[in-house]
Amino acid sequence: MSHGNAIIGQSGGPTSVINSSLAGVIDAARNAKRLDRLFGMRWGIEGFLVGDVIDLSAQPQETVDRLRETPSSALGSSRHKVTDDDLPKILDRLKEFDIRTIFLIGGNDTMDTIHRVTDCAAGQGYALRGVGVPKTVDNDLYGTDHTPGYPSAARYTALSVQQAGRLARDMQKVDSFVIYQSIGRDAGWLAAAGALGKASEADAPHLIYTPERVFDAEKFLADVDACHTKHGFVSIVCGEGIHYADGTPVSASQTQDKFANIEFGAMGGSSVAFNLHKMITATFGWRGEFQITESLPMCAIDRAVPQDLDEAYLCGQAAVRLAEEGRSGVMVTLVRKSDAPYRIATGTAPLSDVAVRAKPMPEDFLNETGNFPSEAFFEYARPLVGELPSYAELLNRPAKR
Repeated sequence: MSHGNAIIGQSGGPTSVINSSLAGVIDAARNAKRLDRLFGMRWGIEGFLVGDVIDLSAQPQETVDRLRETPSSALGSSRHKVTDDDLPKILDRLKEFDIRTIFLIGGNDTMDTIHRVTDCAAGQGYALRGVGVPKTVDNDLYGTDHTPGYPSAARYTALSVQQAGRLARDMQKVDSFVIYQSIGRDAGWLAAAGALGKASEADAPHLIYTPERVFDAEKFLADVDACHTKHGFVSIVCGEGIHYADGTPVSASQTQDKFANIEFGAMGGSSVAFNLHKMITATFGWRGEFQITESLPMCAIDRAVPQDLDEAYLCGQAAVRLAEEGRSGVMVTLVRKSDAPYRIATGTAPLSDVAVRAKPMPEDFLNETGNFPSEAFFEYARPLVGELPSYAELLNRPAKR
């Protein structure tokens, strides 16, 4: 295959470490023997369709180095769903810039895009390699131990729930409960991470509900009542995608995006946390709070896990190495070698598999009642997130008169 040029784009929502993957690709491409220049798509495939392309090979090394600790998506992102009509136009752009390798950083839909573009090119006799770099805070990509970005978002979630839980404990005479709504459409990896800062039974959170288990309102209210009776307040974490037995989302939202994914809103009756809040208040008459962070866990570089930043960079480098070897139609994966000490390596998964599969939490990562993570989840997640802070506790020694 002709050396040609390469191009990279970022797609969908960001992670705290997505630019570290971009830096890994840029650095590796500079030393690649089978790649000439590296271009970048501005605004993903949507920008590429109109020729919005920049020369990443010309970026100063200082800028590339700083990308490794820069939040959001430096190239600009898009959620454009590629249509059959787009494919010939994309192929024309590839030819215009003599692009023989395409890298995209993203999730399932992004991997499907690479798969479709490379298939189209092959059908037209145009030699094109396509390699995916994994990204999603949801951690639901098939074929990888975890996705770059998940550990940092999990740490963000754990710290938020831990600290908001202490607030709820100390304000229980005012607010009897608090609900934290986590992103994660069809998988509860992030919601479960809310428990990683819990050191004792009384600590927040007390209850966690994820999309992997059917939501039962009657059982939920009984759980809430029992925890409130025992602890004086109750801290709840809910995944945005929890649903009833008939498939109806607790959010009551039926709005869908271009990929037919339900959009879980953050306001009013379209919010899971708001609806759970209404259930509790209507049943018990308590005052309470809810917190919805939405995209904040995706871009909080101040809470990024250093190991996560390094692994994201490693995935970017691995993608270029695979292209150099002539590999195509694959996504870079992370393969866990051991927990203690924690060791990771890179591998691959076929794009055709990643594009059509999601990875929910395993059944044994939740307890039998389905309202809290199991020890198996903690063993999986703790090496990714790292040590969380502990806080002072006043001794309960009554003053003597």
